[in-house]
Amino acid sequence: MQALALWPAAERRRIIGVLTDIDDTLTTAGAITPDALQALADLRAAGLQVIAITGRPVGWSLPFAQRWPVGAIVAENGAVALVDAGTRKLYQQDATTRAANYARLQEVAQRVLREVPGAALAQDSPGRETDIAIDHNEFTQLPQARIDQVVALMRREGLQATVSSIHINGWIGAHDKRVGARWIVRQLLGRELDAELERWVYVGDSTNDQLMFQHFPHSVGVANIRRFAAQLTHSPRYITQGERGAGFAEVARALLAVRAR
Repeated sequence: MQALALWPAAERRRIIGVLTDIDDTLTTAGAITPDALQALADLRAAGLQVIAITGRPVGWSLPFAQRWPVGAIVAENGAVALVDAGTRKLYQQDATTRAANYARLQEVAQRVLREVPGAALAQDSPGRETDIAIDHNEFTQLPQARIDQVVALMRREGLQATVSSIHINGWIGAHDKRVGARWIVRQLLGRELDAELERWVYVGDSTNDQLMFQHFPHSVGVANIRRFAAQLTHSPRYITQGERGAGFAEVARALLAVRAR
């Protein structure tokens, strides 16, 4: 990971959009800070597309989609998106598939709770439609061995599973953050993300962002990603000096600086 200051101005100048995680990337201690919120507004004012992609549930995301200056929030690791300031909800799966998957996911969740000592559902679970989440670092602390046990159990049950800075998410389907990004850019903007990856930047903070770090030539980790460094197979290209929302604001300043010249 290189210091963000080493990101060449010529590359920053070509960026047309920002894809970002939410928890511990935009937010600090569970809330967006004024500098991060202003950074979103400044990016939009400069004509850059800003799309948030999160493992959080769509119900939890709705108030932020209504208030934040973002083009969309893609929730539940790529399964569902809120657009038009939260007035429209788009899904990757049809209603019949979602209903069948939901029932299966609840079965797996109950098995996790029975078999993994200390495991608890994330408190935002009532807002989830297409996945399940086990809390490991928001209100419940799980040691790494238990986190690994949850991930292994989910995968044995046929789920995709990933670990964010706060939750272990499990879902059924081929979608993930990268698929969700590709899908929403096409739906929202009529653009093919894979054809212009060098014109977008991804900002994240944890292991569930590494698929994006792997595929985006311009990727940034906010400084708190260092706590996951030993677990990352794919690291971001750059790292900020600031943590969490302050780090995201740093990324915004780096992008806006080359447009002010």
